[in-house]
Formats: sequence, structure tokens, C-alpha cells
Amino acid sequence: MSKYDLIYQIVRQIPIGKVATYGQVAELAGLGGQARLVGYALYRVDLRSSDIPWQRVINAKGEISESLHRQGSDYFQRSLLEAEGIQFTPTGKIDLKQYLWRPDPTTWEP
Repeated sequence: MSKYDLIYQIVRQIPIGKVATYGQVAELAGLGGQARLVGYALYRVDLRSSDIPWQRVINAKGEISESLHRQGSDYFQRSLLEAEGIQFTPTGKIDLKQYLWRPDPTTWEP
């Protein structure tokens, strides 16, 4: 299985109404310190037709990582998260204490 496939497998497990950070996904995939690789993998996802809930992965500050290369998908990501019930602060952050996905370590399998 490629690193990208492993990342996608983990992201598919993030439940509706929860988020994970790029670094968290990297750690769960056994790719500690490679949060940027998670970002690269998710950048390659077809945003409108994939079964990978890419929108549920955000940065460690609780923010959507904005980039000119995303061609407006920053706003699309926010709208998808809001549709799942995730609320943003007035400064555009997500409360990680409330919304961070915490897989059960006793049953977790990548």
C-alpha cells in the first residue's frame, strides 16, 4: 500500500462532525513528522467526487490551511464542515477541544 493510500484510508475513518490535523493523520499512518505529505496527498483528491472526506483535515491551529493553489477550495472546505455541524469562531478557527477526532486506541487499526 502506498503512503497516499494509507493516508486516504485513515482520513476515510474521520467521522462526520469531527476533524483531524495533518500531523495527527501522519502519526496515525506511521509517518510522524510528515504532516506536509498528508497535505500533498489530500491536494491530489478530486474534491467533488471522491469518497475521501478531505475537508475534515485541518492544521494544528484549528484552521483551514489557505493557499492560492487551492483555487477557492478553502471556502468550499469551510462550507462542507459547517454543513456537518462544525462551528467556526469569529476568527475562523475550529475548537479542537470540541471537534478533534480521537480514535479509540484500544480498537484503532490503520
